[in-house]
Amino acid sequence: MIPIHISVQTEDFDVNAQMQQLRQGNSGIGAIAAFVGLVRDLNEGCKVSNMTLEHYAGMTEKSLADIAEQAKMRWSLQGISIIHRVGELQPTEQIVLVLTASAHRHAAFDAAQFIMDYLKSQAPFWKKEVTPDGARWVDARESDEKALTRWQA
Repeated sequence: MIPIHISVQTEDFDVNAQMQQLRQGNSGIGAIAAFVGLVRDLNEGCKVSNMTLEHYAGMTEKSLADIAEQAKMRWSLQGISIIHRVGELQPTEQIVLVLTASAHRHAAFDAAQFIMDYLKSQAPFWKKEVTPDGARWVDARESDEKALTRWQA
């Protein structure tokens, strides 16, 4: 049984500490792929002063766990960690962390990309950006939906 860590939280995360936790006591890990998403200060040509992320507690964690389980069934993994922040975030702040551990790099890379593609389009998060023109809700991008097609074969 591979360890899967899921957290939806307001506080920031330490990437190195999360990596150490994932690999602790597992000498079979030969690769860890990491993705860290950051809040940008520009989106669709508009300056963004901050972003607020909302979610449904319980439902969101279950959705992330389901995505991790799908990745575990597709690749030979030794651990998965997904952390997603919610609440008000400022540009340059960390928003999401995905770590995938495996014996070899290809499985770790592919699984991390799969998790992010599903997270961006399937996980129940709602983003509101504040711009000079006011606040606006951000929909999933068409490119995020299109990215899923490569995994649906």
